[in-house]
Amino acid sequence: MSTAPDISTLSVGDVVAQRTYPLSRDSLVRYAGASGDFNPIHYRDDVAADVGLPGVLAHGMLTMGLAVQPVVDWAGDPGRVVDYSVRFTRPVVVSPTDGAVVEVSAKVGQLDADAGMVRVDLTVTFDGATVLGKAQARVRLA
Repeated sequence: MSTAPDISTLSVGDVVAQRTYPLSRDSLVRYAGASGDFNPIHYRDDVAADVGLPGVLAHGMLTMGLAVQPVVDWAGDPGRVVDYSVRFTRPVVVSPTDGAVVEVSAKVGQLDADAGMVRVDLTVTFDGATVLGKAQARVRLA
């Protein structure tokens, strides 16, 4: 466990972390193996097309996990993230040739210095569009 960021140095609006995650079809296969989610919409173009999807989709939980990782790294300990929620708003379509790139920006949305709590608001985008709405993590720094 590393030292937590000093809450007294933070202000609402501060960007505390940013990260870019390239995804490939290989990433999806590895995630499927780790998670046990072998739904074929995550690796077969024909199945994705048959159910009306624009292509093979990244797992929602993979996207959600990638989004919170910069917050965990910034906080210095995953146990400091006491709450995390998102709303899935748009899928991440992973091209068989070009893959996909998910971009994450984490910004201080609210501070409660007395409680040692910070709400971190996440902006998570793919191809210029938001893919996770109301993505927020509550982090205990004290």
